[in-house]
Amino acid sequence: MDIIAIKHNDQIVDLQTAGALGITGEEIAYDNSPDALEVIRHSCAHLMAEAIKALYTDAKFFVGPTVKEGFYYDFKVNETIGEDDLKTIEKKMLDIAKGKEKIERYEITKNEARAKFANDHLKQAVMDRIPSDTVTIYKQGEFEDLCRGPHLPSVGLLRYFKLTKISGAYLGGDSKNEMLTRIYGIAFADKESLKAYLDQMAEAEKRDHRKIGAEMKLFTFREEVGAGFPIWLPAGARMRSRLEQLLFKAHRKRGYEPVRGPEMLRSDLWKVSGHYQNYGENMYFTHIDELEFGVKPMNCVGHIKVYEHDLHSYRDLPLKYFEYGVVHRHEMTGALHGLFRVREFTQDDAHIFCTADQIEQQIIEVVDFVDKIMKTFEFNYKMMISTKPEKAVGDDAVWEISTNALKTAMDKNNLSYEIDEGGGAFYGPKIDIKITDAIGREWQCGTIQLDFNLPARFELEYNGEENAKIQPVMIHRAILGSFERFVGILTEHYAGEFPMFIAPTQVAIVPIAPTHEAYARELADKLIDMGADFEIFDKNESLNKRIRTAEKGRVPMIIVLGDEEVANKSIAVRDRRSREQYNLSEEDFISLVKQKINEVHF
Repeated sequence: MDIIAIKHNDQIVDLQTAGALGITGEEIAYDNSPDALEVIRHSCAHLMAEAIKALYTDAKFFVGPTVKEGFYYDFKVNETIGEDDLKTIEKKMLDIAKGKEKIERYEITKNEARAKFANDHLKQAVMDRIPSDTVTIYKQGEFEDLCRGPHLPSVGLLRYFKLTKISGAYLGGDSKNEMLTRIYGIAFADKESLKAYLDQMAEAEKRDHRKIGAEMKLFTFREEVGAGFPIWLPAGARMRSRLEQLLFKAHRKRGYEPVRGPEMLRSDLWKVSGHYQNYGENMYFTHIDELEFGVKPMNCVGHIKVYEHDLHSYRDLPLKYFEYGVVHRHEMTGALHGLFRVREFTQDDAHIFCTADQIEQQIIEVVDFVDKIMKTFEFNYKMMISTKPEKAVGDDAVWEISTNALKTAMDKNNLSYEIDEGGGAFYGPKIDIKITDAIGREWQCGTIQLDFNLPARFELEYNGEENAKIQPVMIHRAILGSFERFVGILTEHYAGEFPMFIAPTQVAIVPIAPTHEAYARELADKLIDMGADFEIFDKNESLNKRIRTAEKGRVPMIIVLGDEEVANKSIAVRDRRSREQYNLSEEDFISLVKQKINEVHF
């Protein structure tokens, strides 16, 4: 990264000049632009390491990079460090920052560095990862570490930071290596930005889908089942089923045909597709009858086999196949996080086989589908065109054609997008859908990928107008991304207060006494016939406790049935959304529920 510029007395001054001039923190106004935050947070990571070294003299350090959520440092100490120790480290950081130590950079040869850090196996491990014969070191006070930089000229510029969490991390991310301690932190250029971030994090903690999911009994994880394999409980499975039903109808209306591929395919196919060579470390493999099989990490090869089943003419295209495909991917244990990062998940996956002339129309149709769904769930979103990654299959010329095809489709339809250089799939460029939730957090969800490579590798073809054999274009497409991740995002977006059309339990029926249970079941039958999900709260508990249980489950409508309701065939409604209580005839109640659960169509 280039040395960034900062503002001093309304003059633009680069960091090297600032350091030479001895400009202090009070004199510099620097901002929260991405480049500035990169330097601020990288410098803050070193400040944290210096504080840790001062408090734990035996500490040895591995790496301390910036990440999307701030920065972290991996290190090793002989003592046990816990959450309660973060405040002590933070206080030491503030004390050091007040001293305004200069941050200095110097270069030495790698051999000199190996000798300098001869007794530090973590530094040796870092140098094993550096290809250059020269290394750079940043020094502040008594602390110094290998680092490419850049950094601020002084620790005195660091004031608005917070240590956020502590965890374990394997050396180099490899579970075969020793476990290190990892501390995360965040830093900004000003007090207001730090406060806004901490307020957002406090709200995010309240909305944590793992906590709300447990309260609402949506899903669970069991150690004996295995990390990263979610178990859907009845309420969660009901909500997921509603999503699936809504999407099924929406796909059929748009001309998609349902298909289903096997969950394991012979490794020969994964070698043809390129997954074996380019994605194999993320896959699971097994052997049957001395043949190697790969558990599918994606659904595309199965859909290719569907396409190959018949001969196709240009008149048949586009062909659109969709599947709620269960896939498995090998994720590091430390990366697993609730429903957001799991080892087994289900994609709302689809593949479109079309002619080159149909690319623009198909891309725009998918974007329109995305827009409909995201607006339904009250998400703002943006689109990113992701280009060829370092690890990829296919010729550069093919990549250029396909990337330009995506850009042309977006440009001709006046759709805005950003570029993510190197972020494409290994077989083609893509449009990533990034949504913003109710508290301003950004999530990666759907993706639209244009692929000339897999049709070529599998020698797919269709008959053209002159009966010539022509290679189709393949569009990979998922809108939610995965049901698991999307349900997690929805849970935090709505804080569990789901709209009625998607709520896991839409009506809670609370009979006051056993004599009212027959009417409760009569109503339940009518609700299920119209497609509404319900629960009857008839345990041998007090009425107030049963109502509180229904409220804890965030059920949109709670109906209480007593003598009057049974006699008059009426309903006493507690509407959680409107915060109202009202009475309706049974006919009006059934009509209202029907309207609310059918108010949305994708």
